[in-house]
Amino acid sequence: MSANIVLLPGDGIGPEVVAQAVKVLHMVADAYGHDFKFSEEPIGGVAIDWTGSPLPEETLSACRDADAVLLGAVGGPKWSDPSAAVRPEQGLLGIREGLGLYANLRPVRVYDELVDSSSLKPETIFGVDLLVVRELTGGIYFGERQEGEQSAYDTMIYTEAEVQRIARVAFEAAMNRRKVVASVDKANVLASSRLWRRVVEKVAADYPEVTLEHMLVDSAAMKLIRYPAEFDVIVTANMFGDILTDEASMLSGSLGMLPSASLGDGRAGMYEPVHGSAPDIAGKNLANPIGTIASAAMLLRSSLDLKEEAAAVEAAIEAVLSSGYRTADIAGPTDKKISTEEMGELIVSAIEGGKNAQ
Repeated sequence: MSANIVLLPGDGIGPEVVAQAVKVLHMVADAYGHDFKFSEEPIGGVAIDWTGSPLPEETLSACRDADAVLLGAVGGPKWSDPSAAVRPEQGLLGIREGLGLYANLRPVRVYDELVDSSSLKPETIFGVDLLVVRELTGGIYFGERQEGEQSAYDTMIYTEAEVQRIARVAFEAAMNRRKVVASVDKANVLASSRLWRRVVEKVAADYPEVTLEHMLVDSAAMKLIRYPAEFDVIVTANMFGDILTDEASMLSGSLGMLPSASLGDGRAGMYEPVHGSAPDIAGKNLANPIGTIASAAMLLRSSLDLKEEAAAVEAAIEAVLSSGYRTADIAGPTDKKISTEEMGELIVSAIEGGKNAQ
């Protein structure tokens, strides 16, 4: 098949990790007979420096025309003033809204080989395989706000339609997993959460095979640390999802391990690692590219419907980890510590070897 993929390397380690994912996608194209065309556009801090905007219209237009988008990271110390009128994060929020990407899927899987990389006990995290479905274009990040010298406010607002569509994504995902959904809110305090809870219950009625549990966000945060393996699918609002997914990333031992997909109503989507721009290690060939490469696997599966190819990428990641290779963020004293580029090259080789063995 032929596909047009737009690359948004962004800031910090973004270009380094995206480069390794592109190597993987080139190998997939060669091994399976596909034609992937890549184009690169600016976003975030680098876009501010070049154009004055964190999301140039040319970038948004290219992404709208693409079959899929692969993003690295945005932000850094150069643009870190939270009171600045123009900030890199505005590009990220803008592209999600501009492309109608309301569902953020963040799978969290703890590889058997990495149970010792987490700060939690191995018996606590063994077998963790959960999916967080985060609402992405509503809630407090997009509500009315005002900031003054003596007071400020942000508004958390949701409509029934917004909650309904994200809940349906979560229940559909659960039907292909263990059929359990935990809906996370703060309904004991927030009116928007009480609406959230009522709408989720309506959607649940259409999925009698799925077990629904309501959880307050503080209880969910505690359970993620104490009993993470009990979760299957978590669905939650924008801000709660932002916080809980960073917490959940530590189950795997590193933010660098986790992929994500941002999807709308069509097949096209944006794929990115959960980690940030990590400016302290940018340009040092130290970053873990696995989260970005796993995001590329999600791209293959969700936007291009290439399930076999996606599975081959995921198997290659596991094979390299099983062989003891680690980037610095997940390396133990007896592991084979390797660079960003070396990790990418090993995964490419594992894909090629797996295909030749068929």
